[in-house]
Amino acid sequence: MHLKKFTSTLAACLVSATTPAMAAVNAQCDGMPRLDVATPAGFCVAVLADGLKFPRGVLPLTNGDILVTDMAGWAPKLGKLWLLQRKAAGPGYARKLLLDKLDRPNGIVQGPDGMVYVGEVGRIFRFDLRDPARTVNDVIGGTAKTPRLPGLGLHLLTTMRFGPTGDLYVNVGSSTDHCENDGQAPDPAKPCAAAEGPQALGAIREYKMAWPDGTVTSWRTHARGLRNSMALAFHPATGELWQAENARDAIQAAMPQLKSDENLPHEELNLIKADRHYGWPYCYDDNVASPEYPKTACATEYVAPQRLLPAHAAPLGMTFYTASRYPELYKNSLIIGYHGYRSNGHRLVALLPDKAGAPLGKSVELIGNWERKGKQGRGAPVDVKLGQDGDIYMADDHNGLVLKLHYAAAKP
Repeated sequence: MHLKKFTSTLAACLVSATTPAMAAVNAQCDGMPRLDVATPAGFCVAVLADGLKFPRGVLPLTNGDILVTDMAGWAPKLGKLWLLQRKAAGPGYARKLLLDKLDRPNGIVQGPDGMVYVGEVGRIFRFDLRDPARTVNDVIGGTAKTPRLPGLGLHLLTTMRFGPTGDLYVNVGSSTDHCENDGQAPDPAKPCAAAEGPQALGAIREYKMAWPDGTVTSWRTHARGLRNSMALAFHPATGELWQAENARDAIQAAMPQLKSDENLPHEELNLIKADRHYGWPYCYDDNVASPEYPKTACATEYVAPQRLLPAHAAPLGMTFYTASRYPELYKNSLIIGYHGYRSNGHRLVALLPDKAGAPLGKSVELIGNWERKGKQGRGAPVDVKLGQDGDIYMADDHNGLVLKLHYAAAKP
C-alpha cells in the first residue's frame, strides 16, 4: 500500500437526529455557552446560535457577522438564509432572515467580487449584502445562460469553492451509491454510464468566470470518479485542490464474507488534477477493484487516494488553517468535520502537514467525545470555515447549531 498516511479507524454516515444539543450547564467559551466535548488544552467550543432547523453552510464575515444556510429539511423550497448579527453590547447574535423559500440551500462562499454565492439544488445564485433589496442574480441554472446543475438522486446538494484564479469548482454528486439500478448491481462488462461523458455525475465541474461581472464564460468536467465531493479546499501555498470523498455504502451486500462493513470502505483524501479519473464506482480504498467490477485494473487506470480516512466518517466540510490564533502546530493543517453517525463520525480533526506541506501528517482530534449527554445531542458538523478572528466556524445540522472552535492562549 503506497499511501503516505493512514488515519485510525472511525465511521459515519448521514442520518437525522432529533435531540437538540445544549451547552454544559453554566460553562462559557469566549463569552458564549460552552459545548460539553473534549478538545486539546486551550480550546473550547462555543454555541453561537441554536434553534435552527437544518443548518448546512456557514460564512463568517469580516465584521463578525455570520451567514447561515438552513435547509429546514429535505423537502424543496423550505430553505432559508440567515444573518447572525453580532450584538453591539455583550456577547451573542441577533438572527435576521435574509432569504426564504430556497430549494435545499447548502454551500455558501464569498466570491472574488465580494458577493455572496449560495448553492441550491441545480442552481447557484449570488447577491450583494449591501443591497437592501437583496436582489438575486443566477450564476448557474435558474435564469442564467449557463445550464442548471444535475441535482439528481442521492447526492443532489450543491457545494462549491472559488479557485486561486477566480474560477468556480462545483461538486456534482452521483445519483446512486455504486451505480446500481433499481437495487440491482451494475453490469461488470459495461462502464457506468452516469460516471462517464461530458455530463458525468460523481464529478467536479470547473466554471470559467469573467470578472468583475461574475458570469460564467464556459464550463467543463474538471475531474471524475468522485462519488460525492462535499468537502473541497484549495491549498494556501500550492493552490492545489484537495477533496475528501464520501465513499460508497453497502459493500457488505456484495461481499458476503464480510461480517460487517463498519470499517470498509474508507473515505478518501484526494489531490485533484485536471482530467483525471479517481475510480468511482469501479474501485475503492487504495485502488482495490469493487466487487461489482472485479476485473478492473484499478492501479493502472485510475488515480489512487493520497490518504485513507476513517470508514463512513462522512467528511462534509474542510478548510486549510492559515490564521495565527491556533498554536503553530496547526499552521496550514487541513481541518475536517466528520459528520457521520457511526463510531468514526461526530468529530473534528486536523490533518497536519508533512515535510512537503501536504495534509498527510498526523491526524489530531480537535473535537471528540461529541456524544449525547443529557439534552446535548451527538455532533454532526457540516460546513467548516475559517473566521477573521482565527477561529473555526461550523454548522451542526442534526442539532440546529452554529458553533466555533475557539482557542484562548494561556496567560503568562
